[in-house]
Amino acid sequence: HDEGTGLGVGGQFRIQFADRVNSDWFFDYIKSDIGNFASRADYHVGWSVLYYLTKPNSGDMKLTPSVRKTFPRLRPYILAGHCFDYTYMVSNYDRTNYTKRWSSAVQAGAGIHLNLNARWDLSFVGQYMMHLGNAVSGHEHDGVVEFHEEAGSSIEGHLLFHVGINYKIADLW
Repeated sequence: HDEGTGLGVGGQFRIQFADRVNSDWFFDYIKSDIGNFASRADYHVGWSVLYYLTKPNSGDMKLTPSVRKTFPRLRPYILAGHCFDYTYMVSNYDRTNYTKRWSSAVQAGAGIHLNLNARWDLSFVGQYMMHLGNAVSGHEHDGVVEFHEEAGSSIEGHLLFHVGINYKIADLW
């Protein structure tokens, strides 16, 4: 199928469990075109575990005056996680012609935090999200849009890149 690059929006929050282990809890929505004959919307809700490749005391940014931990300016990490997702594909010619799918997905990738100060950071992340449900696709044949669902697991997925800004509300550990 002729699926184009998607663009989306989402939100997340983080809970850090240890100096080198953090977690993302997220929801996102991604919209993409399938040629000029259909569109696709994907909704994801899930979580990821982040493992930092550097120790927190290898830099010079103190979290608070009472806490002696310091954070480096750049903090790379790897991540892995799981999500539930919903996909909806619809014809641009006839809105009653559509298909939908509920599935699960796993994701893995890498990212880096750019610590602006002890509380604020910018995050740059790249990851691959692989769906574990039936494969869905759309095709146009002689002006008619057809959607297909193939039973069984597929390795269909998305290559995702995102940029986030984060604020550390509290030091829980």
